[in-house]
This record gives sequence, C-alpha cells and structure tokens, in this order.
Amino acid sequence: DVDEFDLSPDGRWIACVTNEDGVGVLHVINAATGAERRIPRLPAGLISDVRWRKSGAELGFTRTSARAPADAYSLELASGTVTRWTESETAGLNTGDFAEAELVHWPSFDGRAISGFLYKPPARFAGRRPVIINIHGGPEGQSRPGFLGRNNYYVNELGTAIIFPNIRGSTGYGKTFTKLDNGVLRDGAYKDIGALLEWIRTRPDLDADHVLVTGGSYGGHMTLVTATQYDGPICCSVDVVGISNLATFLQHTSGYRQDLRRVEYGDERDSTLRAWMERTAPLNNVDKVTKPLFIVQGMNDPRVPRTEAEQMVAALKRRGVPVWYLMAKDEGHGFRKKGNQDFQFYATILFTERYLLGQGGSATP
Repeated sequence: DVDEFDLSPDGRWIACVTNEDGVGVLHVINAATGAERRIPRLPAGLISDVRWRKSGAELGFTRTSARAPADAYSLELASGTVTRWTESETAGLNTGDFAEAELVHWPSFDGRAISGFLYKPPARFAGRRPVIINIHGGPEGQSRPGFLGRNNYYVNELGTAIIFPNIRGSTGYGKTFTKLDNGVLRDGAYKDIGALLEWIRTRPDLDADHVLVTGGSYGGHMTLVTATQYDGPICCSVDVVGISNLATFLQHTSGYRQDLRRVEYGDERDSTLRAWMERTAPLNNVDKVTKPLFIVQGMNDPRVPRTEAEQMVAALKRRGVPVWYLMAKDEGHGFRKKGNQDFQFYATILFTERYLLGQGGSATP
C-alpha cells in the first residue's frame, strides 16, 4: 500500500512512502520517467508527513522507530544526506538500548505467509526467552515497527520477547488480504495464531512452553479464541475489552456500529452465521480453558459492552479457572485516564510475572 506522497514544487520529483510488510519505506521517483532515485535506506520504522522544500532540493519527513518517538528528518536530494533535526523527549531513558523490530514470517495452514514483528530482549537474558503475542485490534488494522513505549519494560526488564502478528484481515497487504477473515472465513485468522505458536517452537531463541497471548478489542477476541482453541501451547492470557461471543456482541454494541460490524463479522440474524458464531464463541468453549486469564474492561464501553467481559468471567469462575477481572467504572473502550492506565499496566506486570515467568504468589491478586 502507498501511505502518502508529495510532488516537488518544480514537478520533477515524487516522494512517496510505501507500506512494505508493515515497514514504512521512502521512495523518490522521477515524475517524467518513473525511474526511482537511489537514496539511503533507513532502518525499519515508520515515515510520515513527507513535504518538499520550495526549492525542491530537500525533503522533510517524520520518522518513528522502535528506538525513538516521532522526530523530524530531512533528505538532501543531491548528496543523499539524511539529517535528524530533533531528539524527542524520553524521560532520560537511553533508547539506544531498546530492541529493534525484526520482521518475521511463518507459513499458515493454507501455505500463506503471515508476517509480524519480533522484539527480542537484551543479550544478558540467556537461553530461550518467554514470549508475549500481542494481537492488534480492528480487525482492520496493522502492527507496525513504531515506538513501544512502556511495552519496552517487558522486553528490557522482564526479559520476554514480544511478537506483534499481522494475521489475515489486517490492512496494509491489499484488499484481498483484508477480506480474508470476513464472516466464517475468520476461522483462517484463528488458525494463523495456531501456526504462529508452531513457528515459535522452531526458534532456538524462543521458549514455546512459556507463551502469553494478549490483545485489545478485536485483539481481545483473538486472545479469548486462542485461550479456548490453543489452551495447550499457551500458559496464560490477557484480554482487554475483547469480544467473548460475536453474536451477543453484535446484538448489544451501539446501534450506529451494528451494520458496519455485520459486514465484517457476518449477520447474527442469519441462522447459518449465528450457528457458526455460537459454535466458535470463546464463551461457549470455556470448558477447554485451563490456563489463567486476566480480563480488563471499561464499564462505559459503547463498542464492546461490558457484558462481553462479565459473561466470560462468570463462565470461567464456574469452572474454577483462575481469572483476574479489572473493570474501571470511569472508562470506555480502553483506559484513557493515566491513573487507570498505570494501574492496568502494573497489574498486568504482576500477572505476567506470576503466570508467564512463574515467580510465585497466590492465585488471586
């Protein structure tokens, strides 16, 4: 996909940014011939806000990477010199030590290559490392190699690797790929995570016996599906404002969203689609769950109603599965207030230490 472009004031050059497997790649193209001008290749990251100077001799842009939030850069066309003009505030952290994103691929059930970004902990953490799989929401979305912020704590301090997969249904790979999870085709997206779990086992640097899966919104739905369909390969899950049953979600989400979401998930009023939703719903498969879950929800969520979380928590408790439940009375679809964000972050660290890293403690917080 092409993210953005800008034509030089003299009309000679086109600068464009392409989304290549999630990485933002800058190109400069001769407007008359279509030939691409050779420019320095930047490390994996995101590029935006591409603008030419009036002279057409220099190009400005914003670059974000795993080691830096958004900063201003320029490219001098004649010399190919790239200059960084700003150093974003990082509260004194040495971001040069942060892990760079590694683009990885694995084959899924149908032979299709699925990609994602792997962040590995520093070398001082020896041996196979525990893994966090963090699935993006949407599903029309994409994980890209930007700045991880506080997620760097899991990598740098806890020694866990993080994988951000872009399963079928993600954007950035063309319309066909985005539609590969519509309706009952969603089974394919579920299997993409199963294939990732198998791929992790082939890596000598990753510990396939210590895997936590997490995600928010649709990523939370994928988390709950993984907890039910792949209970064996994982050891715990963190679901944030996730959907526990597509049918009940479509019935109770805000009216302005219902028809839009039915295009993506299918119409729950259709008996055939309803049967598939009920058959695959995590809520109706809790008997397959044996590993601890942490479920996070906002009371005032207009998108994924709190009933999706509450019904899942109740079903898990009836089966005696260890489940933590954090519900904020003053939040909606995801936590926005800093105090709540901090509480969620620290609680998730505690859950991760206890159930992923096996650092002990009681079954309830």
